[in-house]
Amino acid sequence: MALSTAAVAQATAAPGAPPACTAPTGPYQRQLEQYLKRPVDGVQSPADCEAIRRFQAGHRISPARGYADLATYRALVAVQARSHPNAAGACPVRSYRVTCVDLTRQLLWVQVAGKVRFGPAPIRTGRDSQETRPGWHTIYRRHRDNRSTLYGNAPMPYSQFFDKGQALHGHPGSLFDGGGSAGCVNLSLGDAKALWDLLRTGDRVYVWGTKPGTAG
Repeated sequence: MALSTAAVAQATAAPGAPPACTAPTGPYQRQLEQYLKRPVDGVQSPADCEAIRRFQAGHRISPARGYADLATYRALVAVQARSHPNAAGACPVRSYRVTCVDLTRQLLWVQVAGKVRFGPAPIRTGRDSQETRPGWHTIYRRHRDNRSTLYGNAPMPYSQFFDKGQALHGHPGSLFDGGGSAGCVNLSLGDAKALWDLLRTGDRVYVWGTKPGTAG
């Protein structure tokens, strides 16, 4: 029986070497190619695949298989914003802690007097018709092991409520397994715990922008 090209490549790889990278072209191919200084043609090549896979492995994106998916793109946006997430000045600078929620870039960070204390971290905000509400908010309740009473007892670990039931909280599993939340700001479990440890009741939250794919 004839073997596929991928199977042949895997069978002939050096012992201990990773399997050949065979992921197809992804929806965020061009963005990854540009950042990784690959030819920007929007078409996956073996070298593109390897470069994307190395980026995924370096940023703990699973599965790291070289496919330019939404999770990888959101990580890329966070990496690009890392040195100065508030370069555009959209999040107000105050002497106290402000949690900045950028709906357009789907990023969250915390700043004090312009200095970043946390993030930027990828987030998932409200889907169309259930958008995360923009403007100034205040964290008014915190619950470490909260569960949703509206959405099937869904877990909401490290919940920090800031506006009429909308909360910053962890999301078990992938942040990118659907079109958006029901209005909450979802973070990875690790990021949600770090944010929980940093913030307190009474801290301010500022939300602005428009989530891609929503009417805003």
